[in-house]
Amino acid sequence: MQYIAIGSINVEVVKKNIKNMHLAVYPPNGRVRLAAPVDVNDETIKLYTISKLAWIKRQQRKFEQQDRQSERKYIQRESHYFLGKRYLLKVAEKNARPLVQVKNKTYLEIQVRPGATTEQKHHFINEWYRTQLKTMLPALIDKWERKMGVAVEEWGVKQMKTKWGTCNTDKQKIWLNLELAKKPIHCIEYILVHEMVHLLERKHNDVFQAYMDKYLPNWRTLKDELNKLPVSHIDWEY
Repeated sequence: MQYIAIGSINVEVVKKNIKNMHLAVYPPNGRVRLAAPVDVNDETIKLYTISKLAWIKRQQRKFEQQDRQSERKYIQRESHYFLGKRYLLKVAEKNARPLVQVKNKTYLEIQVRPGATTEQKHHFINEWYRTQLKTMLPALIDKWERKMGVAVEEWGVKQMKTKWGTCNTDKQKIWLNLELAKKPIHCIEYILVHEMVHLLERKHNDVFQAYMDKYLPNWRTLKDELNKLPVSHIDWEY
């Protein structure tokens, strides 16, 4: 991996066994990444990037306007999200097993033992998010397997710092980011479909986009919505 500087913009350059150059700007901080064929020289890469400067700056301006949460402290009435809805945290101390549950339309309650640390509260809520996401995914996967004529052999949920989802096409395995439990269900479905389309086409090329247009015609709108939603203090990209 190498970097080139175009004015004040640092561009991460990755050379791959591909035919064309692919430029991307990632939220939330507007990181720029260029994938280039292995035989393309640095001067060509630099000229190509310069030709895309106006587009890069437009994308970065969009991400600058995106809301970003501070690091969560897991204290009373702190904002937390579940399936796209905002809840106020209610912390209840009790000598019983940890419990997380939605209480009416306003509160997300976490029951912990007296003296529970911030790290423990974080762990309990994340495990609750994991359970909720894993509960809803089988029906969604089954729905889209039937629509698309593909088979997901294995899937899982894990914390990822750089992507909303990944797909191992050889093993037909899909991973979804734990953070998606905080997003609206239609955004979760968009990421799932995106990863399942990779079982039909590995690359983000015209064929891939044609499949997305076929199965989820409003996917671009959903992508924009996901990228505009509040993000955590960790860096995300897609």
